[in-house]
Amino acid sequence: MRQTSRWLRMGALLTAVVALTACGGSSGGGGSGDKSSGGTTVLTFWSRDSQKDFIQPIIDKYNASQKKIQVKVTVIPAAEFVQKLGTAAATGTGPDLTSLDLVYAPYFAQAGALQDITTKAKALPYFDTLSPTHLRLGTYQDKIYALPFTAEASVLYYNKGLFKKAGLNPDKPPTTWAELESAAEKITALGGGIKGFYFSGACGGCNVFTLSPLIWGSGGDIMNGEKAALDSPEVTQALTLYRDMWTKGLISPSAKTDDGATFGGGFGDGKLGMVGSGAFQVGSLKKDHPDLDFGVTPLPGKDGGSGSFAGGDTITIMKNTKNSDAAWKFVEWATDAGQKEVAAAGVVPVRSDIAKTDYITQDPRFVLLADMMNKGNCPYSVVENALFNDSNGPWSQMIQKAVFGGGDIKATQAQYQKIADEIVSRGPNG
Repeated sequence: MRQTSRWLRMGALLTAVVALTACGGSSGGGGSGDKSSGGTTVLTFWSRDSQKDFIQPIIDKYNASQKKIQVKVTVIPAAEFVQKLGTAAATGTGPDLTSLDLVYAPYFAQAGALQDITTKAKALPYFDTLSPTHLRLGTYQDKIYALPFTAEASVLYYNKGLFKKAGLNPDKPPTTWAELESAAEKITALGGGIKGFYFSGACGGCNVFTLSPLIWGSGGDIMNGEKAALDSPEVTQALTLYRDMWTKGLISPSAKTDDGATFGGGFGDGKLGMVGSGAFQVGSLKKDHPDLDFGVTPLPGKDGGSGSFAGGDTITIMKNTKNSDAAWKFVEWATDAGQKEVAAAGVVPVRSDIAKTDYITQDPRFVLLADMMNKGNCPYSVVENALFNDSNGPWSQMIQKAVFGGGDIKATQAQYQKIADEIVSRGPNG
């Protein structure tokens, strides 16, 4: 099995970015901001649609705060974002700024698509309060190309009402895998279409978000330096847990083909006991299902411990923008006063100080989410998409075969570890 043609096309496009940068290419008028006749600098800003509910109100706050710089947002479907940004960057039609999923920051940084902001970033008086995971992903070869913008944390959501009906203590959610599986069994036994657990089985990115923390919490990892670690004992154990729950009927049948379209498994409908999800779901559940009694707890390790995926977006300045100074002024606002607006929108801020003063005070469940974001992990790789997010990639295909396909789990791991090694060996442009 080879990398998908989509990833190879992206590699070719980003190779072109390097060439354009070396030749002094300009982002031109297609997507770059410009000066209006009134002297206002208009910046173009691309964001993925997973942030559509709060990104425009935040930008509106900035635009209303002054008149010299105005930011125009373009929201792009998350599934299309990386390809569109790669195309735009390579053809000189990219935006001035992007809100970029942090896992893709290393890829675009190594390709020369992003501006080096190391000196300015380290001079920020609040630099030490910024999410360490976001900063790690925004750094390439000891230079900073992206700063934290919005944050996420993965936790286990559980239905307290179903816990009570199943004879479980709603104040003592699972802290080990044995407790997780036992709770899923008791909840599923309630019948009436109720299931104990759910995960999006055909969504690679979803499983980095919710399955990897089980591995991290057990002392394992999905990366070993620059290589993927799909064949580790901890991965074996996590896949075995999921297969056991699947074969016992504790997971909804739709999980097998869910590509993330129903991420969360319809938790709000009240017929699901537990599901791994992110901070974003607290707000949506409170709004759409105000009567649902639910709690959040860390995703447990096998015998204790816990893990979380520190996700969200970084903010970047594109290499060939004509408006570097104005773009940096917005980045400063977005990482400073803008984080109060992020917190007000119910999104985890990327600053530990603002999380304490403006976020966790809104809801007691936010305390855990802010804590797990700061403790969370995230795989760093310039080929992260090909390894983990791509539905045809080794991580996603390994989960499909190991959990739903039967057969020897270790042999399946070895099969896809070999493919992962080939992807890393070829690199992002191979």
